[in-house]
Amino acid sequence: MNWIWPFLGYLAGSMPTGYLVVKLLRGDDIRRYGSGNIGATNVGRVMGRKWAVAVAVTDMLKGGIVVALAMALGVRDHLVLALTGLFGVLGHNFPVWLRFKGGKGVATSFGVMFFFNWFSPWPALIGGAVWYLVMRASRYVSLASLVALYSSVGLMWFFRAPAPYCWASLALAVLSTLRHRENIKRLMAGTENRVGQPKV
Repeated sequence: MNWIWPFLGYLAGSMPTGYLVVKLLRGDDIRRYGSGNIGATNVGRVMGRKWAVAVAVTDMLKGGIVVALAMALGVRDHLVLALTGLFGVLGHNFPVWLRFKGGKGVATSFGVMFFFNWFSPWPALIGGAVWYLVMRASRYVSLASLVALYSSVGLMWFFRAPAPYCWASLALAVLSTLRHRENIKRLMAGTENRVGQPKV
């Protein structure tokens, strides 16, 4: 019965928050704008910072809430919980409702890592601080996201989180790296867009 939780994690994670916000409020498809992504960064380009923050927070919660619910209902198997979080991010990145074309999973990954160890949420919280500092210094959201995710992975090990959570967090960071392939190419070429810079 415990193994239904990863499936529920996928369903919760696959809710396309950014797509729904733009569709409901503007009657438009977020994928037609900016990077074509359904995540908070692209929503910010279309709807402004307030809605970007709202989407980011919702994406964090949708990834971790099923993990928290499973814990609350007595699931103690760390592997089941780790897979539930991992499948939540897979749902965000590959939502069945949008023909498996979703976001890059950064906010959802942070939400999952927070709820993995919510009595010691320091890896996710410190990772969030790293994201903010790198983004402010570089103005590259993609760079900040990747640096922060890998920082959180290291902190999961440092704070001695259960091994399944550590490995799942590493898998999330690698998955996000793969989803950022084009961003990494542009960073290396010096053509990546900065925050506040018009999209070209």
